Amino acid sequence: MFDQPERILLAGASGGIAVALGVELEKRFPDAELMSVSRSAEAPGEISPARHLQADLTDPAAVEDVRAFIQDGDGPPDWVICCCGILHTGEHGPEKALDQCEEDWLLESMRVNVVTHMHLAKALAPVLKPSRPLVWASLSAKVGSIGDNQLGGWYSYRMSKAALNMFIRNLSIEWGRRLDHCCVVAVHPGTTDTALSEPFQKNIPEDKLYSADTSAERIVDVLAGLDQERNGKLLFWDGEVLPW
Repeated sequence: MFDQPERILLAGASGGIAVALGVELEKRFPDAELMSVSRSAEAPGEISPARHLQADLTDPAAVEDVRAFIQDGDGPPDWVICCCGILHTGEHGPEKALDQCEEDWLLESMRVNVVTHMHLAKALAPVLKPSRPLVWASLSAKVGSIGDNQLGGWYSYRMSKAALNMFIRNLSIEWGRRLDHCCVVAVHPGTTDTALSEPFQKNIPEDKLYSADTSAERIVDVLAGLDQERNGKLLFWDGEVLPW
């Protein structure tokens, strides 16, 4: 039901995994219309979406912009993949202890890791058609799992990803009631060799650090294999259900 999308919306399209996803989606579904959204004026050079929108999804004003962008097309997307996220900047990194936590950085983590996904969903909600199947996937992280957390640390990132996971759970319930066929999930791609993980790769075993291309292939495999039984789940890159 969900394995042959005609229209795909890729948000946060300029990140490392997102670019690889765009390449994989174009390869896997050459007849599908790919639409991209990012803060960049143009789509990454590696992909050639049919349409691209420059928008900052942390800004509430982006909701109307993205909604108009979707409405200007041939219909709502069948797949939506939101890759927006942040782990560190030049000034801030994951906190190892409570005394390193700062309110401003926590709020920024929430804005980028959660609010962007919420704004995208708000833009999409009014244009969804109950009879049209929908897959929504937010790139999340296993460290956002409360049940799996045995190490502590990384306060802002863990809290923001846990909040994202709760957003996905809520969204899956609301849209599951509204749409005839939908699957709303959060996906953990595994540690991927991108700018986001680069400062933290030193102690990662070689076989646990994946290329962006490999992660993209796995994510598309998971999405193509979804069914409504997976609605509202946090999924590992191999499709395994992870604890909240």
